[in-house]
Amino acid sequence: MRIITKLIFLISLFFFNSIFPDSKGNLAQYPPKNKDITISTKADGMPSIEPSEIDLYTGNYYRLNINCTDVKDDLTGWRIEMNELLGNSHLRLVTVGDIEIHLQGLSFNAIECDEIGFAHVSLVPIKPGKYRFYVGNVPSAVGRPIGEAGIQEEGKFDFGYFVVK
Repeated sequence: MRIITKLIFLISLFFFNSIFPDSKGNLAQYPPKNKDITISTKADGMPSIEPSEIDLYTGNYYRLNINCTDVKDDLTGWRIEMNELLGNSHLRLVTVGDIEIHLQGLSFNAIECDEIGFAHVSLVPIKPGKYRFYVGNVPSAVGRPIGEAGIQEEGKFDFGYFVVK
């Protein structure tokens, strides 16, 4: 019985390793590649996302530099949600101003820019795909509860895309 158990274990190990080979090194090799995203306000009050499509590659370490350039107060701020990308990446670090939050794979819901400033999100995309992200009014600007997730359909919003190859 022990021989059969060992044999099954060895076959399973061989099968698993042939389907899921080892990575080719450190997936968070410093320094990360910078990708700048600027969120501003158009003349009609809609958010402007520049660039609106960001190319990434699986296994590479990136720092998304999210710049909010023209926010005046809490009600004119923008909320950025990128749940699809975060769900298919290894999240390493979130930086807001000079404060670093080391997450090591955990996730977060959104970043709200309620004043001019920046945030950085450092991650390693794991799964290829086209992942939509949302930029829209902060919930309180459209009479919704503070921190509410999802598209604020009564407000102004737009979408961008992360394309992971």
